[in-house]
Amino acid sequence: MTGKVSVVIEQDGHGCYAWCPELKGCQSQGSTVEEALANIREAIALFFETLTDEERSQALSQEILTTAEDRQTGTRRH
Repeated sequence: MTGKVSVVIEQDGHGCYAWCPELKGCQSQGSTVEEALANIREAIALFFETLTDEERSQALSQEILTTAEDRQTGTRRH
């Protein structure tokens, strides 16, 4: 079965943190986005090895839509 899982990568001054919202506890990190992505791909593969066929099927999505919005932080005006 083929499907998709979401991967969220957060980047800060210390590197990148990657995680999959659908796969509880599936997370990794790396110094760069590329390294974090390679590491989370490996983590996903290992995570799926622990699942039954039914659990694997339930974890996969057919389509994932995402968006990101920039927000400016600062003083709130009344």
